[in-house]
Amino acid sequence: MVVSVKRATITLSDDLEEAVERYVEAHDARPALTAVIQAALRQYLTDRGYLRSSGPLRITPARKGSGRRDVSKAHDRYLAGR
Repeated sequence: MVVSVKRATITLSDDLEEAVERYVEAHDARPALTAVIQAALRQYLTDRGYLRSSGPLRITPARKGSGRRDVSKAHDRYLAGR
């Protein structure tokens, strides 16, 4: 898989800069500015139909008794095929 990364320099107006700073400072584990801008751009483009939303994760539980009892503890072993 080839991933193309574009770099861009942006200028934030004073009100956007202050809002971003408040957002970042409101978190105990402060997100990187790049992550905040990418998330905002992703949401903006998704809302306008230019980017497909990944949608919510939907997991259908298996019927009771359908498998092994230790999968939650030994998932790495099962994923490795051992």
